[in-house]
Amino acid sequence: MDQKSDQISAEVPDWTRERPTQFWDPGRKLLLTIRRYQHWQERPGLLARYFRKAIVLRHRFWSVVTGADIPLNCRIGGGLLIPHPNGIVIHPDAKIGVNCLILQQATIGYRGPSRSGFPEIAGHVDIGAGAKILGGIKIGAHAKIGANAVIVSDVEPGAVAKGHWR
Repeated sequence: MDQKSDQISAEVPDWTRERPTQFWDPGRKLLLTIRRYQHWQERPGLLARYFRKAIVLRHRFWSVVTGADIPLNCRIGGGLLIPHPNGIVIHPDAKIGVNCLILQQATIGYRGPSRSGFPEIAGHVDIGAGAKILGGIKIGAHAKIGANAVIVSDVEPGAVAKGHWR
């Protein structure tokens, strides 16, 4: 691992990674709507219900703009970075740890009834463009998933997975 990746925590979220840096920042704005929805989802009352409905509309807008399918009820740790959110698909039952990086066209999801379960991704995992992480598998902290890799079995912490990982 290089020196910079050693400095990124797999346990403590770096919320500055998700903060929009400019007016037009679709990936971060999409994450912001997800975070706000989850905040208001826990609150009862009429005001909370109004905010949730408004946030759902914003989420739909940013989902169309980005072309990403990241549900409002997904389980994503803080500090997620999606610099190019186009085509990212995340199953609502997948778990993603803190400070992860997901590039465009990545899929994190279900593999079918033959391989039940959903992916669990630990903290500070980098997922390359076009990668597919499928089924009830675990990706260890600080792992790197190569571009267009198809991951269908566990990846050890700090490992580099590329191609078809079995």
